[in-house]
Amino acid sequence: MTHTLPRNAPPPRRARRRPLLLLLLAVCYAVAALGGLASSDAASTYRSLDRPSWAPPSWLFGPVWTVLYATVAVSAWLVLRRGPLAEVRAGIVAWSAQLAFNLAWTPLFFAAGQYGLAFLDICLLLAALGTTMLLFRRSSRAASLLLVPYALWVLYAASLNFAIWRLNG
Repeated sequence: MTHTLPRNAPPPRRARRRPLLLLLLAVCYAVAALGGLASSDAASTYRSLDRPSWAPPSWLFGPVWTVLYATVAVSAWLVLRRGPLAEVRAGIVAWSAQLAFNLAWTPLFFAAGQYGLAFLDICLLLAALGTTMLLFRRSSRAASLLLVPYALWVLYAASLNFAIWRLNG
């Protein structure tokens, strides 16, 4: 026996969620692409800098960010599917702000060579990310926890940014 939906029935709830997830993934990866366009020679610039001994190799950043951007998108998706936008608006505004700070960091650091301003930007990113995590926790503990690896990586990146600023300033 097969089950069919009436002709005018809305698509199943799960099917309606997929476009939103795809949109959020597209937004996050667009941020990555725009940052990449702003600093096409980031790897060579990074290798030319005086770096602390604990700095990772340049090849590591791409794979790490690829995974992290996915978790950032999924976390927002988990929150947005929980309830009306009015109830989650503050969290989504904070999420958008941290993504904007994320977008600004790469051109500041690599294209402009403004290590101090990049450090200020990444500190603001961390503040917006912390706010996002607190607000997301109200709607979805999983969404908040998905941002923990991102927060740890950004904290590490902020430390690295500060060290490079001191060594090259």
